[in-house]
Amino acid sequence: MTSTVRRGTVRLVIVPTSPEQLLAEVAKGDGDAFERLYDQIAGPVLGVARRVLRDPAQSEEVAQEVLLEVWRSASRFDESKGSALAWVLTIAHRRAVDRVRSAQASTDRELRDASRSHVVPYDDVADEVENRLERERVQQALGALTDLQREAIRLAYYGGYTQREVSDLLDVPLGTIKTRLRDGLIRLRDALGVT
Repeated sequence: MTSTVRRGTVRLVIVPTSPEQLLAEVAKGDGDAFERLYDQIAGPVLGVARRVLRDPAQSEEVAQEVLLEVWRSASRFDESKGSALAWVLTIAHRRAVDRVRSAQASTDRELRDASRSHVVPYDDVADEVENRLERERVQQALGALTDLQREAIRLAYYGGYTQREVSDLLDVPLGTIKTRLRDGLIRLRDALGVT
Protein backbone atom coordinates (compact mmCIF):
# COMPACT_ATOMS: atom_id res chain seq x y z
CA MET A 1 0.00 0.00 0.00
CA THR A 2 1.10 3.47 -0.60
CA SER A 3 1.23 6.08 2.10
CA THR A 4 0.35 9.69 1.56
CA VAL A 5 1.94 12.41 3.64
CA ARG A 6 0.98 16.08 3.30
CA ARG A 7 3.64 18.67 3.92
CA GLY A 8 2.27 22.01 3.36
CA THR A 9 1.01 22.13 -0.20
CA VAL A 10 3.21 19.22 -1.35
CA ARG A 11 1.69 15.77 -1.25
CA LEU A 12 4.35 13.10 -0.80
CA VAL A 13 3.47 9.53 -1.85
CA ILE A 14 5.63 6.77 -0.35
CA VAL A 15 5.66 3.66 -2.56
CA PRO A 16 7.40 0.55 -1.21
CA THR A 17 10.11 -0.55 -3.61
CA SER A 18 12.40 -3.05 -1.89
CA PRO A 19 11.39 -6.72 -2.07
CA GLU A 20 11.20 -6.77 1.72
CA GLN A 21 8.78 -3.82 1.80
CA LEU A 22 6.77 -5.27 -1.06
CA LEU A 23 6.51 -8.66 0.69
CA ALA A 24 5.22 -6.93 3.80
CA GLU A 25 2.50 -5.29 1.69
CA VAL A 26 1.76 -8.56 -0.15
CA ALA A 27 1.30 -10.23 3.24
CA LYS A 28 -1.49 -7.71 3.83
CA GLY A 29 -3.14 -8.68 0.53
CA ASP A 30 -1.94 -5.76 -1.60
CA GLY A 31 -2.23 -6.84 -5.25
CA ASP A 32 -0.38 -3.79 -6.59
CA ALA A 33 2.57 -4.60 -4.33
CA PHE A 34 2.53 -8.18 -5.64
CA GLU A 35 2.67 -6.91 -9.24
CA ARG A 36 5.72 -4.81 -8.43
CA LEU A 37 7.31 -7.70 -6.52
CA TYR A 38 6.53 -10.02 -9.42
CA ASP A 39 8.36 -7.71 -11.80
CA GLN A 40 11.43 -7.85 -9.55
CA ILE A 41 11.56 -11.58 -8.79
CA ALA A 42 9.99 -13.42 -11.75
CA GLY A 43 13.22 -13.40 -13.81
CA PRO A 44 15.50 -14.71 -11.05
CA VAL A 45 12.91 -17.36 -10.05
CA LEU A 46 12.69 -18.63 -13.64
CA GLY A 47 16.49 -18.60 -13.87
CA VAL A 48 16.87 -20.81 -10.78
CA ALA A 49 14.22 -23.20 -12.07
CA ARG A 50 15.91 -23.46 -15.48
CA ARG A 51 19.32 -24.13 -13.96
CA VAL A 52 17.91 -27.02 -11.95
CA LEU A 53 15.38 -28.46 -14.42
CA ARG A 54 16.94 -27.62 -17.80
CA ASP A 55 13.47 -27.88 -19.35
CA PRO A 56 11.86 -24.57 -20.29
CA ALA A 57 8.25 -25.79 -19.97
CA GLN A 58 8.78 -27.35 -16.55
CA SER A 59 10.80 -24.33 -15.45
CA GLU A 60 7.91 -22.05 -16.28
CA GLU A 61 5.49 -24.29 -14.37
CA VAL A 62 7.73 -24.29 -11.31
CA ALA A 63 8.20 -20.50 -11.52
CA GLN A 64 4.43 -20.09 -11.62
CA GLU A 65 4.01 -22.37 -8.59
CA VAL A 66 6.69 -20.43 -6.70
CA LEU A 67 5.14 -17.05 -7.42
CA LEU A 68 1.74 -18.36 -6.33
CA GLU A 69 3.34 -19.65 -3.13
CA VAL A 70 4.94 -16.25 -2.52
CA TRP A 71 1.50 -14.63 -2.82
CA ARG A 72 -0.03 -17.15 -0.41
CA SER A 73 2.79 -17.31 2.13
CA ALA A 74 4.25 -13.80 2.12
CA SER A 75 3.38 -13.50 5.80
CA ARG A 76 5.88 -16.26 6.61
CA PHE A 77 8.83 -14.21 5.39
CA ASP A 78 11.14 -13.33 8.26
CA GLU A 79 13.51 -10.48 7.41
CA SER A 80 15.79 -11.42 10.31
CA LYS A 81 16.68 -14.68 8.55
CA GLY A 82 17.74 -13.14 5.23
CA SER A 83 16.68 -11.06 2.29
CA ALA A 84 13.35 -11.39 0.53
CA LEU A 85 15.04 -12.37 -2.72
CA ALA A 86 17.01 -15.12 -0.97
CA TRP A 87 13.79 -16.40 0.63
CA VAL A 88 11.97 -16.50 -2.72
CA LEU A 89 14.91 -18.09 -4.55
CA THR A 90 15.19 -20.74 -1.83
CA ILE A 91 11.54 -21.60 -2.41
CA ALA A 92 12.24 -21.75 -6.17
CA HIS A 93 15.24 -24.00 -5.73
CA ARG A 94 13.36 -26.39 -3.42
CA ARG A 95 10.40 -26.58 -5.81
CA ALA A 96 12.68 -27.30 -8.76
CA VAL A 97 14.60 -29.99 -6.86
CA ASP A 98 11.29 -31.53 -5.76
CA ARG A 99 10.22 -31.66 -9.41
CA VAL A 100 13.47 -33.41 -10.39
CA ARG A 101 13.09 -35.92 -7.56
CA SER A 102 9.47 -36.55 -8.47
CA ALA A 103 10.40 -37.16 -12.11
CA GLN A 104 13.23 -39.50 -11.07
CA ALA A 105 10.96 -41.43 -8.70
CA SER A 106 8.39 -41.78 -11.47
CA THR A 107 11.04 -43.07 -13.88
CA ASP A 108 12.35 -45.51 -11.27
CA ARG A 109 8.81 -46.80 -10.63
CA GLU A 110 8.20 -47.29 -14.34
CA LEU A 111 11.49 -49.17 -14.73
CA ARG A 112 10.70 -51.41 -11.75
CA ASP A 113 7.22 -52.12 -13.10
CA ALA A 114 8.59 -52.82 -16.57
CA SER A 115 11.26 -55.18 -15.25
CA ARG A 116 8.67 -57.06 -13.17
CA SER A 117 6.33 -57.47 -16.11
CA HIS A 118 9.10 -58.55 -18.48
CA VAL A 119 8.67 -62.26 -19.03
CA VAL A 120 11.53 -64.16 -20.55
CA PRO A 121 10.14 -66.39 -23.26
CA TYR A 122 10.49 -69.99 -22.24
CA ASP A 123 10.79 -72.71 -24.81
CA ASP A 124 9.32 -75.90 -23.32
CA VAL A 125 10.33 -78.02 -26.30
CA ALA A 126 13.98 -76.94 -26.18
CA ASP A 127 14.07 -77.49 -22.41
CA GLU A 128 12.57 -80.98 -22.76
CA VAL A 129 15.05 -81.91 -25.49
CA GLU A 130 17.95 -80.68 -23.32
CA ASN A 131 16.71 -82.66 -20.31
CA ARG A 132 16.25 -85.81 -22.39
CA LEU A 133 19.76 -85.52 -23.88
CA GLU A 134 21.21 -84.94 -20.42
CA ARG A 135 19.41 -88.02 -19.04
CA GLU A 136 20.74 -90.12 -21.94
CA ARG A 137 24.29 -88.93 -21.28
CA VAL A 138 23.97 -89.80 -17.58
CA GLN A 139 22.50 -93.25 -18.41
CA GLN A 140 25.40 -93.95 -20.80
CA ALA A 141 27.90 -92.79 -18.17
CA LEU A 142 26.23 -95.01 -15.55
CA GLY A 143 26.45 -97.92 -18.02
CA ALA A 144 30.24 -97.47 -18.10
CA LEU A 145 30.47 -98.14 -14.33
CA THR A 146 30.97 -101.52 -12.75
CA ASP A 147 27.80 -103.17 -11.45
CA LEU A 148 28.94 -102.62 -7.85
CA GLN A 149 29.65 -98.90 -8.41
CA ARG A 150 26.37 -98.37 -10.28
CA GLU A 151 24.35 -100.08 -7.54
CA ALA A 152 26.00 -98.00 -4.77
CA ILE A 153 25.47 -94.72 -6.69
CA ARG A 154 21.83 -95.51 -7.52
CA LEU A 155 21.05 -96.24 -3.86
CA ALA A 156 22.96 -93.21 -2.53
CA TYR A 157 22.03 -90.58 -5.14
CA TYR A 158 18.78 -91.79 -6.65
CA GLY A 159 17.44 -93.70 -3.65
CA GLY A 160 18.36 -91.05 -1.11
CA TYR A 161 20.15 -93.43 1.26
CA THR A 162 23.15 -92.44 3.37
CA GLN A 163 26.45 -94.23 2.92
CA ARG A 164 25.85 -96.19 6.14
CA GLU A 165 22.37 -97.24 4.94
CA VAL A 166 23.81 -98.36 1.57
CA SER A 167 26.42 -100.35 3.50
CA ASP A 168 23.69 -102.04 5.55
CA LEU A 169 21.44 -102.68 2.53
CA LEU A 170 24.24 -104.29 0.51
CA ASP A 171 25.83 -105.94 3.53
CA VAL A 172 29.21 -104.46 2.56
CA PRO A 173 31.65 -102.64 4.87
CA LEU A 174 31.20 -98.85 5.00
CA GLY A 175 34.76 -98.23 3.76
CA THR A 176 34.10 -100.34 0.67
CA ILE A 177 30.89 -98.39 -0.08
CA LYS A 178 32.77 -95.10 0.26
CA THR A 179 35.44 -96.33 -2.16
CA ARG A 180 32.84 -97.55 -4.69
CA LEU A 181 31.00 -94.24 -4.52
CA ARG A 182 34.20 -92.19 -4.87
CA ASP A 183 35.53 -94.28 -7.78
CA GLY A 184 32.12 -94.33 -9.46
CA LEU A 185 31.73 -90.57 -9.19
CA ILE A 186 35.22 -90.03 -10.62
CA ARG A 187 34.34 -92.25 -13.62
CA LEU A 188 31.02 -90.41 -14.06
CA ARG A 189 32.78 -87.06 -13.96
CA ASP A 190 35.27 -88.18 -16.59
CA ALA A 191 32.56 -89.71 -18.79
CA LEU A 192 30.39 -86.61 -18.64
CA GLY A 193 33.33 -84.24 -19.15
CA VAL A 194 32.60 -82.33 -15.94
CA THR A 195 35.54 -80.39 -14.54
